[in-house]
Amino acid sequence: MYLLTSHAFFNNQRQLSSSTMAAILRSSSLFLIIFLLHSAYVAKSESFIGVNYGQVADNLPPPSATVKLLQSTAIEKVRLYGVDPAIIKALSNSGIGIMIGASNGDIPAMASDPNFANNWINTNVIPFYPASNIILITVGNEVMFSGDRNLMSQLLPAMHNLQNALNSASLGGKIKVSTVHSMNVLRQSDPPSSGSFDPSFADLMKGLLEFNKATGSPFPINPYPFFAYRSDPRPETLAFCLFQPNSGRVDSGTKIKYTNMFDAQVDAVRSALNSAGFKDVEIVIAETGWPYKGDSNEVGPSIENARAYTGNLIAHLRSMVGTPLMPGKSVDTYLFALYDEDLKSGPTSERSFGLFKPDLTMTYDAGLSKTTQTPSTPKTPVTPSPKAIKAAWCVPKAGVSDAQLQTNLDYSCGQGIDCSPIQPGGACFDPNTVASHATFAMNLLYQTAGRNPWNCDFSQTATLSSNNPSKFSQFKQTISMEGDANLEGDDANEEMNRGSKTDRESEGNNANEERDDRCAKKMMRKKKKNKKREEGASGEHIKMMNRSDEHIHQHIIIINKMMNRSDL
Repeated sequence: MYLLTSHAFFNNQRQLSSSTMAAILRSSSLFLIIFLLHSAYVAKSESFIGVNYGQVADNLPPPSATVKLLQSTAIEKVRLYGVDPAIIKALSNSGIGIMIGASNGDIPAMASDPNFANNWINTNVIPFYPASNIILITVGNEVMFSGDRNLMSQLLPAMHNLQNALNSASLGGKIKVSTVHSMNVLRQSDPPSSGSFDPSFADLMKGLLEFNKATGSPFPINPYPFFAYRSDPRPETLAFCLFQPNSGRVDSGTKIKYTNMFDAQVDAVRSALNSAGFKDVEIVIAETGWPYKGDSNEVGPSIENARAYTGNLIAHLRSMVGTPLMPGKSVDTYLFALYDEDLKSGPTSERSFGLFKPDLTMTYDAGLSKTTQTPSTPKTPVTPSPKAIKAAWCVPKAGVSDAQLQTNLDYSCGQGIDCSPIQPGGACFDPNTVASHATFAMNLLYQTAGRNPWNCDFSQTATLSSNNPSKFSQFKQTISMEGDANLEGDDANEEMNRGSKTDRESEGNNANEERDDRCAKKMMRKKKKNKKREEGASGEHIKMMNRSDEHIHQHIIIINKMMNRSDL
């Protein structure tokens, strides 16, 4: 747009000197390059939500119906444990990325015979790609957990042969090769900063990681907070695993306070990769989930726990908060699983991870459905996500103790939301009470985490209310809301007027209303001040530079050097 403006200016103002015109074009080019770099970096840093599509079942819907279901959700990628031609073909031109897998049983032949690897690619990839967007091939699943030393020794040669087969088909730079690991490859994971690989796998792991680094492929791993809770079934552990308010766990090495098991497990893997010298190898969560039912002697499986874990995990990923060791970037994550697999052996929980039933209805609502469309199914429509209560706010329930409110406050602010307004000197610091600060933080977390009912659970100490809690009557403008919950224009004014009328009915609330007006006005003054400071910077491209992170600044330095060359 800036380039077009400069072009029009040139046509209308021919008296401009060539040096002035060159300066304008140079500035325009710089802005355009910065914008493109920024866009590319943001796109790269955004995570996706995928799902595991297992087939150990005799009651699964046809692939075509499944693809329509997937397209009605926020799921962007699918992991197959094998190579089912019908599924891969059904996913063609769907916009859904596909991870396919060579089984553990394929590894010996693939390792010893390059022709086997070539035939595997010719049979399972070439006929479908690129219409079917195959992005990653996994060789084996949790091979190191199998205990088969012979199979382990053949894993890396099999990966090399498969990579060579892709290279021969001119697909080496388009489809990656890796293998999926269980958390058992770690010798230690607690605290996260001490994460390290099992030394009994040292040589093999080094070779695998060198392969990942050389080819740019990720390190897929299967963290399950559910299993961590099963080995330590205390209430505080459950809250820690379900992303619910808890006292947190402090890493003795880094002094970082973790508020959920998922981040702790992922950071333990990050620490192990870093200590092994592979800081550039990216982590992908190949599996994670929570069973919604189990046997009578199993602890943890339930609809409530499954909904809390999956829903809160999705909200956590979408927030882009990241983990303490990887802030600002959520890890690409494949949920386990799309459907139950009724032919699996073991306890009931092993067959009860499905997000959807065979009739394509939701097992429970984890917030995956797209609000703009409904699933297309043969007969029974998928139950739509319940609409967020319009003008809903998350507030503490009556009678909640200050100790619990403090826990809620610590948890909320630990999730990456901006709690500076309730810090000393902040616009909303007064009244300086736990209840007031907790209400602010709990509601802000709810508003930014997706506005789903489970985002306002707080171990059953909070509730949704259509009455605007005072601090947000005008401060709402600083919170980004989505979907039907947006309050703008007349709807916002109407809602605030209703809240004001309700407040006036109680004399005791007048003081609160006056206090909140002061809080809101302070926030608005601060916002205007920041805006003026921003506008005084030197144009739109300078504002973007100021907002960009260190990664973009490095590119800007290079670009400026290029722009100052005499030949430009």
